[in-house]
Amino acid sequence: MKDVLLITPPFTQLNTPYPATAYLKGFLRTKGIDVFQMDLGIEVILKLFSSSGLDALFDVAIDEGNITSENSERIVLLREEYVRTIDSVMRFLQGKQHTLARQICSGGFLPQAQRFNDIEETEWAFGMMGMQDQARYMATLYLGDLSDFIIECIDEHFGFSRYAERLGRSANSFDELHEHLQQECGYIDRIALDLLRVQMERWTPKLVCLSVPFPGNLFGAFRCAQWIKAHFPDSQIAMGGGFPNTELRSLKEPRVFDYVDFVTLDDGELPLELLLSYISNPSADERVFKRTFLREDGEVLYENTSTRSDYNQSDVGTPDYSDLLLDQYISVIQMPNPMHSLWSDGRWNKLTMAHGCYWGKCTFCDVSLDYIKRYEPVRAKLLVDRMEELIEQTGETGFHFVDEAAPPALMRDVALEILRRQLVVTWWTNVRFEKTFTKALCLLLKASGCVAVSGGLEVASNRLLKLINKGISVEQVALVTRNLTEAGIMVHAYLMYGYPTQTEQETIDSLEMTRQLFALGILQSGFWHQFALTAHSPIGLDPDAFG
Repeated sequence: MKDVLLITPPFTQLNTPYPATAYLKGFLRTKGIDVFQMDLGIEVILKLFSSSGLDALFDVAIDEGNITSENSERIVLLREEYVRTIDSVMRFLQGKQHTLARQICSGGFLPQAQRFNDIEETEWAFGMMGMQDQARYMATLYLGDLSDFIIECIDEHFGFSRYAERLGRSANSFDELHEHLQQECGYIDRIALDLLRVQMERWTPKLVCLSVPFPGNLFGAFRCAQWIKAHFPDSQIAMGGGFPNTELRSLKEPRVFDYVDFVTLDDGELPLELLLSYISNPSADERVFKRTFLREDGEVLYENTSTRSDYNQSDVGTPDYSDLLLDQYISVIQMPNPMHSLWSDGRWNKLTMAHGCYWGKCTFCDVSLDYIKRYEPVRAKLLVDRMEELIEQTGETGFHFVDEAAPPALMRDVALEILRRQLVVTWWTNVRFEKTFTKALCLLLKASGCVAVSGGLEVASNRLLKLINKGISVEQVALVTRNLTEAGIMVHAYLMYGYPTQTEQETIDSLEMTRQLFALGILQSGFWHQFALTAHSPIGLDPDAFG
């Protein structure tokens, strides 16, 4: 029996675990609490994308008469080729069968459907010697064809890094999600629940914690909770993570608690510790919770009676990746962009340099919420201690610091400590394009193993950057990105359109500014997204002030 089972429901990432459960396990172990964790998403993917999994998949699609399009007919005709190659392709993407790259790149090995119709000129994109990356890109197209087949013929909600995301985005009403949960379990659901059953029967935990960072794993979390309620009624269920933190802060829907017993907000360490204390002794004279929703007599209550402060970052322990199938995650390349591939290629240990954001003033950001507004850096020596612990634990020397914006002074101190200890590591993070990133600092960061940074250029207009309260200018961004690029550090920019009061001409100008940064070679990657109003941002709290 375990005290706690931590679950990341389907689906998040293919190449590396989403870090929330590892962070929580690391903390709970410091309290002597017995914990098991699982990434149900990667386990479903591994079951589905195997020779036996594809065989069963094709049988279901054919038996149900769902083969209707020309593309799905082509894939069915190539069934034997998919079943024959899938296990080898998955091993290659797991880094276990490098020599397969030559077969993949030489052509004729992978069955091909519509994803290959618009394949980019791979020799131009990868060069004559970029064989591993080229093969990974082609293998990703191959999996994409199979994903298209699943969406068309088996389950319209499927996606490699999300499931039923549209349902999760309707947070203003529980009706549609609740209605879908009353329907019979689909094919993907059944695979997930079979895998969940194994661990529930093995551990019979007192508390099951479902980590829900995104809308794309909300439905999976509720489906898991529904099944646990039906089959393991003695286990209590808590839900937390990025989605509840931003979308469920005003939770009033009592039906949510037909599925889960508790919903916690913000940092999970103290709320879970207090929940476990309550579950172990529910008859205590006074119950104490931290930022926790529950239902009592049909009414949703928000309990925040604990006077204890959240744990300092120095006291939460080192993330613990044990139990997770670290050698079975798959690295994919969705486009021939070396910077973009960092998000999907490679197994990264995840750490945080500082809780919250040291700037915390951007008008589009959730600056009123704890995960942004409570800024607390970790000492450089402790951070590098944790890096060494994770290298020992996982055998991996790659690190992704998942900060909202890593503080430049702390980045400098971490770089110096890495060099002092003569560690060989590779790392990247998110930054603000501060003038602090001088040539000298960028060279120091590169020497310590920093290979890339991402940061917000946003609207690429000085008027709008001032309105956003970003604290940077376009000219400053150009200088900083040049310093980073010349030091050998790749740069990815987050870009935005549709910001309040932005004119059509400003949008065109920002496109031109971005084009020039690319032409100068000081920006290697960028992603445009449409402005989305969030309830907890300064704009969301006072929209009239921003037009």
